[in-house]
Amino acid sequence: MASQTLQLHDTLTRTTRPVQPSDGATLRFYCCGPTVYGPAHIGNFRTFIAQDVFRRVVELSGLKTKHVRNITDVDDKTIRDSIAAKQTLTEFTTFWTKQFHGDCVSLNLLTPHVEPKATEHIPHQIRMIEQLIAKGNAYASPDGSVYFRVGSYAEYGRLSHLDKRELQLGTAQTTTDSDEYSKDSLADFVLWKAYKESDGNNAWDSPWGKGRPGWHLECSAMALEYLGEEFDLHGGGMDLIFPHHENEMAQSCCSTGGHFARLWMHSAHLMVDGGKMSKSLGNLYTLGDLRDRGYTPAEVRHTLISGNYRQPLNFTFHSLDASRQALQKLAKFEKGLKEQGGVSSTPGYAELLKHGTAGIFQAAWEELLQDLNVPGALGGVFTVVNKTKAPTLSPVEAKAVFLDLHFILTALGLELPPVKEDEVADAPDEVKALAEQRLTAKKAKDFITADDLRRQIEALGWSVKDTKDGYVLIPK
Repeated sequence: MASQTLQLHDTLTRTTRPVQPSDGATLRFYCCGPTVYGPAHIGNFRTFIAQDVFRRVVELSGLKTKHVRNITDVDDKTIRDSIAAKQTLTEFTTFWTKQFHGDCVSLNLLTPHVEPKATEHIPHQIRMIEQLIAKGNAYASPDGSVYFRVGSYAEYGRLSHLDKRELQLGTAQTTTDSDEYSKDSLADFVLWKAYKESDGNNAWDSPWGKGRPGWHLECSAMALEYLGEEFDLHGGGMDLIFPHHENEMAQSCCSTGGHFARLWMHSAHLMVDGGKMSKSLGNLYTLGDLRDRGYTPAEVRHTLISGNYRQPLNFTFHSLDASRQALQKLAKFEKGLKEQGGVSSTPGYAELLKHGTAGIFQAAWEELLQDLNVPGALGGVFTVVNKTKAPTLSPVEAKAVFLDLHFILTALGLELPPVKEDEVADAPDEVKALAEQRLTAKKAKDFITADDLRRQIEALGWSVKDTKDGYVLIPK
């Protein structure tokens, strides 16, 4: 196995720490999933793909995993938009969940081992609220809402590292509640929302009356159900650090007495053409939008992993074009190895887990082990590709490099496209024959004949471009 240990930046301690299973057997991690009220955009998928690379690297290094990613199918947006669409909440969110799953498959994301829905875990959330009230960490308001008492948790703010005075005044806290007066403190956040007419039929019975859970509570209850009081890692976008993850940590630690997640992984936001991505600017692209423009999911994935996951990434169509060229170069390299090694099939994920070595791409693998340095890994891959010529390898060597290449590509989750045939394949037979005659003349250093043949080719509506491997015919 590629046994070196992944070192990852931990948001909580702001240090780089080894990623190892606390139980010595299975690395258990939770990732905040989508809120299913519309198509996920490429900013969302940047985070999901970074988490996918994380899981792949962990598994390819020899560890077993348990990956939990939730579906948020009840919140203000899902309720608002389902009512506007004149659909039940279940009908509405099921449609968008299926679209999300389809995009995940297209982008080659591994399926989570568990994918719980918030609406299927209402009793779990109610139990957690009851525990928090019993311990003095939460209280019910006169209207039937329940709030977490931030002042009861001395370590509140340690994940986000926010100024204590901001937290005490509540100026850093955001809320979706319109009624601020039912809270004891501005910093307190909602665990259970009392029913309002605008909620329509979307309400559940509870000890405090009809209502629905608060957004922060959902993840805590589902993480507890599937990973226990303490687990190895929690992931999400940097925009979730506060208040969502800060609140998750507070309510989970207070209700169970455990430490919740040992490590925290957060991905930075995505920019488009150097600016903020927003619906109003018309640059909130979905995978479907990019497909309509002729780009493949593999090209989108390559672009979204091309920058360090902890740094903002600037998305442009030029970067998609660069990804297309990069994947085509890798595909041509892979084809040469396949032919030279006499390989008839591409190895699957399970086979590569057993292969367990990066071989000639070890330098690229080591970059991935250093806080998922994908740009460094891609650089390492192309260093090998540029200096390795398949025809110079023995069949045994070519087959080994072929497997090593797929090991590192699998760590990145990159699927290669078919090799694009040179334009010569589309040229008429007459033009191809003239191009072959010209190539023969050039090799014989008969440049007068070669120039005359070039003019004949151009007269037929084609131009010929010399390459190191021969030539390419291009329609004029």
